[in-house]
Amino acid sequence: MPSLPALRSTASLVAPSWGLSACVRATLFRSTLGVELSPTERLNHFPSSPLCCLSWMVQGETELLARGDEVLAAPQRVHRMAFFGPHTVPTVTRQSGPASGLMLMLLPDALHALTGIDIAAHVNRHSPMHRVLDADWCRMAQAVLDAPNDPARLRLIEDFLLPRWQAARRGGAVPARCADDWVQALGVRALASGMGQSLRQAERRIRAWTGQSLRGLRGRARAESAFFQAREAMDLGLPNWAAIAAESGYADQSHFCRESRRVTGLSPTELRRRMDEDESYWVYRVWS
Repeated sequence: MPSLPALRSTASLVAPSWGLSACVRATLFRSTLGVELSPTERLNHFPSSPLCCLSWMVQGETELLARGDEVLAAPQRVHRMAFFGPHTVPTVTRQSGPASGLMLMLLPDALHALTGIDIAAHVNRHSPMHRVLDADWCRMAQAVLDAPNDPARLRLIEDFLLPRWQAARRGGAVPARCADDWVQALGVRALASGMGQSLRQAERRIRAWTGQSLRGLRGRARAESAFFQAREAMDLGLPNWAAIAAESGYADQSHFCRESRRVTGLSPTELRRRMDEDESYWVYRVWS
């Protein structure tokens, strides 16, 4: 069986071009073609996420097995071209055999501006793209699926999105280096938008744009910040969990660990062990 470093090389993350950096968070590519994996290594563990995702299975098939603590009674087949709304709980999917595909991670308010779709209607759900997006988007999606390689797929996506984003872009939508930057900018923009500027009206706008509350988004952004701090601390040696919790804005270490379990399903220590040893946690290794 290939060594773990060889398995890790099958996944990569590509940052968007500057013109799309306030719209696209990243594009993830992964292939297990030609890689011998055990049944458990064909699982994919994803954290909860405020982002929307367009997913293409270029080869192979995917099933959704679990959502949060709920193990589905019967696996749900994921369409080859699928739309995933924001998820408030971690999920587990499975490929039964060799597979390759990509995931376009979109900021939900940007997707709402581009399409007008009701993001809240898709929280914790997945659907075939053609049931969510219009004909122009579906033609682009089919062209991406049919493209000869990943660079060509990425060019098709960016060539499609860039002019539409330039036309739809809202004032104040600025590139965000991290989730915390995005959430802060979102709150400011919600207060500044429209005639009414009350906190209640701003909260309604944020729910319309993202399908979630500002409080929930802030909690997810804080968890991501803590994840990056913890990963860096672990790379340098034994982490000080209490210090990481305090620096990330948690009440205490226990609060930090509870939030880690809510977002990922695991404690920080167990998550790091899985990242090091378990191929099915590949998304945590490539995310940055």
